[in-house]
Amino acid sequence: MNIRDMIRKDLMDISDTVHGGQAWKLNDVEDFSHNLNPLGPPECLAELISEAVSSVDHYPDDSSSELKEVLASHFKVNTENVIIGAGSSDVIRMFPNTFLSKGDKALIMRPSFAEYAQQCRVAGASIKELLLTEDNDLRVDANELSEKADGVKAVYICNPNNPTGRIEPKEKILRIVKECRDRKIFVFLDETLLELVPSHREISCSGEVKNFDNLVVIGSLTKSFAIPGMRIGFGLSSEDAVKAMDKVRMTWNVGCIEQHVASSLIRDHMGHVEKAADMMHNEAKHMHRELNDIGFEVKTTDSFFFFNSLKSIDMGVPEFKYKMLSEKIMIRDCSSFGPEFKDHIRFCVKDRRRNNAFIDAVKKTINGKVR
Repeated sequence: MNIRDMIRKDLMDISDTVHGGQAWKLNDVEDFSHNLNPLGPPECLAELISEAVSSVDHYPDDSSSELKEVLASHFKVNTENVIIGAGSSDVIRMFPNTFLSKGDKALIMRPSFAEYAQQCRVAGASIKELLLTEDNDLRVDANELSEKADGVKAVYICNPNNPTGRIEPKEKILRIVKECRDRKIFVFLDETLLELVPSHREISCSGEVKNFDNLVVIGSLTKSFAIPGMRIGFGLSSEDAVKAMDKVRMTWNVGCIEQHVASSLIRDHMGHVEKAADMMHNEAKHMHRELNDIGFEVKTTDSFFFFNSLKSIDMGVPEFKYKMLSEKIMIRDCSSFGPEFKDHIRFCVKDRRRNNAFIDAVKKTINGKVR
């Protein structure tokens, strides 16, 4: 038997997704390719894990009831509006497997997080793209979105968008959500990175899930608390949508330790996230100014990471990445987002010491001092 003959035909053309955050595999390399809280996990993390260890001799609460209550209180929604996932990627998987069928279409921005399109394709749906262009400052063109939304069942928006760092205002997002509701189209809104932005409360649409039954908002503790090794994410939506997604959620998808840690962090330690957000807001300005001063053209960012072309230094991404690695710095090669972005990189903002080390490495690289 040839096992390839047994695989679903619509899976054969789906390629693996590419992600940053791989510097942990190397020695003494500072990872600027991910978008994690640069303060690292809170100091209390080990204690919180230790508190929950005694609970691993039984199955976790499949409903994650305590965590749902904490999230509902935090976002001012009802517990029935909350679904828990093993990272936001779990909810990204749940959504198309609940609402999209073979033959359905989803409208996805490009560049944006690769998991959206992959999971839609796994569910059998096809993808329409809305290309974000430099001419429009890599922002969502609401008029073009409206035109391209004909015939689609879901629109995906990432805010801040990964990898561009652009943030769309709440009023603009809600206008899109309202129009999509009138056209019977879901809006899948990824706010995973938003809590590391100082003005996130004014931007977030999380509380709007009570007003729009076509809106799904997702979040995660991965970035905000710098705990990617603990898979904790969530989705917020209407009660009916949550009930439907719960049917495709894997049983016991979030363990006892993760549930306890997440509940405690959100309830008692959001100050850790706010401290990082304020610091990175100021450090982004520092990096923008200093990098431009040394001849490395950098556009301003709305958030805490930069998406930039290397055209100004006349150097290809592979060469730049290699030379930065020789200086113990990893950046994200963004060529996986399509040929339009083959000369783009993404890098994050950290604290002053590490940001200055990044700036020094760039200076050496573009001045030919790196071999």
